Amino acid sequence: MGQKGSEWTEDAVTSTEGDGFVFCGESNHSVDSKKRVFVPKRFQQGLPMDSQGSRVAVLTRGLDGCLYLFPEKGFNRAIQRLNTEAFAPKEALRLQRLIFSVSQRITLDGSGRLLLPAKLVAMAGISKDVVMVGVMDRIEIWSADRWTAFCQVEGGDEEAGFDELEQLLSGALGTDGGRS
Repeated sequence: MGQKGSEWTEDAVTSTEGDGFVFCGESNHSVDSKKRVFVPKRFQQGLPMDSQGSRVAVLTRGLDGCLYLFPEKGFNRAIQRLNTEAFAPKEALRLQRLIFSVSQRITLDGSGRLLLPAKLVAMAGISKDVVMVGVMDRIEIWSADRWTAFCQVEGGDEEAGFDELEQLLSGALGTDGGRS
């Protein structure tokens, strides 16, 4: 599936636009009996420190059944993309309520662990094992089972997934994906 956090040796990736850290890669971790999970060092590098020298972030509900862990600035940028007006359309208000009602500022402990709140653990279907996935401006925390299911390519045709990726990249980059 991916490298275990302590086995990962890649350097951090930074944005080419100069706006900070880019989270990438995946790693598997176990959740302890107190619902704490270790955040890999390479991800910790992208989380700012508070005045006491502790890493801080915002943890919230994500899409597709995962949790999102943002640096505070990244969370602020993400919520700016939401319509945060008090009299927003009904769908936007619903999304605001779902996101903000469970969002929490968290602090990693001295061992680099994150305490997962019971409500978010239940929402994400997390039991014992999780996969942390770096996705540009955030870390996604998935139950290992949900991540495996998410990664399954329909019909077992791995090439189909790469064809879809190539189409997305071609559209995003305005190219033919390198084909002649």
